Amino acid sequence: MKLTTLRTTSGTVAARVDGDKAVELAGFTDVGDLLRRGDLSAAAGASGAEHDLATADLAPVVSTPGKIVCVGLNYRNHILEMGRELPEYPTLFTKFPEALIGPRDEIQIPPESDKIDWEGELVVVVGKSVRRADAEQARDAIAGYTVMNDITMRDYQYRTPQWFQGKAWESSTPLGPVLVTPDELPADAELVTRLDGEEMQRTRIDDLVFDAVALVQYISTIFTLNPGDIIATGTPGGVGHARKPGRYITAGQTVSVSIDGIGELVNLAVEEKVAGGAAQTPATVGA
Repeated sequence: MKLTTLRTTSGTVAARVDGDKAVELAGFTDVGDLLRRGDLSAAAGASGAEHDLATADLAPVVSTPGKIVCVGLNYRNHILEMGRELPEYPTLFTKFPEALIGPRDEIQIPPESDKIDWEGELVVVVGKSVRRADAEQARDAIAGYTVMNDITMRDYQYRTPQWFQGKAWESSTPLGPVLVTPDELPADAELVTRLDGEEMQRTRIDDLVFDAVALVQYISTIFTLNPGDIIATGTPGGVGHARKPGRYITAGQTVSVSIDGIGELVNLAVEEKVAGGAAQTPATVGA
């Protein structure tokens, strides 16, 4: 089964994808709400208003996750291109829901950064509450998968040893277009990222150092994972910052990320309009 979240004139609503149609699941504001309050088996046969999926206004598939947990340096080829050793434990950081945008929305390019990078990622969507999950419990807690582009402001990321400030910019992170249940995701699926049509990343998702089950196990040891929480599993090799010279996204460019069995994010980068004039710089920001 495939699920998505639509923007309508009356607000957002979860929907089931049937071929080229999206069927509204009335009463559920997004896929996260469905997971928290409903049974996916009930969604399979529900009827509702239909929309053309190609032209529908798609919101982030989970619009208000309780937690966005991201994993850094989790593809072998990306670890090597960044000159690091394979990790013993997952590297974790977070985003806030305000970072999320829809799979066709515009990426806001802030005036404060000129080193804006792409990071295509497979995302785990949690469907059941788990704490200290074993492998079987972790597998059972995975409702499905979706796609993220972990847009990263590299200059801000590397200002300090902590990456968070380069990763959590508002209106920067596309998520979607759909959630697919685990049976819909091919074991040999490839992730492909393109910038203005030029291929930048292509890697099979089984190149992960820590796979989805291992991540749910590890993260749920630290805190409870709940329905609608999302885990971005990391990006493969091919990021712009690792290139010589570095390559970065600029306003007017289109960046896309696709994963077999799930679908594609396609997002135009635009200059963010800053209210009140010029953006703040480190010299003008108060302590």
